[in-house]
Amino acid sequence: MEQNKLDLTEIFRKILVKIDIVFHVIAALLLLVACGFILFYAFLNILEPSPSSIIELVNDVLLSLIILELLWTVIRFLKKQQFSLGPFLAIGIIAAIRRILLIEAKTSLMEHTPVEKLYEIGLGAVVIIMLMAAYYLSVKAQKLEQ
Repeated sequence: MEQNKLDLTEIFRKILVKIDIVFHVIAALLLLVACGFILFYAFLNILEPSPSSIIELVNDVLLSLIILELLWTVIRFLKKQQFSLGPFLAIGIIAAIRRILLIEAKTSLMEHTPVEKLYEIGLGAVVIIMLMAAYYLSVKAQKLEQ
């Protein structure tokens, strides 16, 4: 009786693992498609150059980099490689830089820069510094483990 219970549990676990892998493959494909669409629209921005289209181009390219980092994380999972904190910190850094550039670009087109936007840029810079420090500590910790 106990052996049947263990066999049933193992079969159920294997089915769940296979379903999980299928969902990760689907997620990877959707990320790839999303990145393709974003780069396509970025290419369209090049065809009609203007200050706002250049801002959108930079925004789209940085967003595609974020999506590609997520895609590589899914690929590492599917290859059963060890979990790494680095890609998530890189995503955070890219996202914060993207936000700062977007705010700066939009405020450069304004006559007067609101103080709130300056605070937001400063906070973004602090986030970047903290994420870079976390990345540095993460790399140091990995070297100590080896």
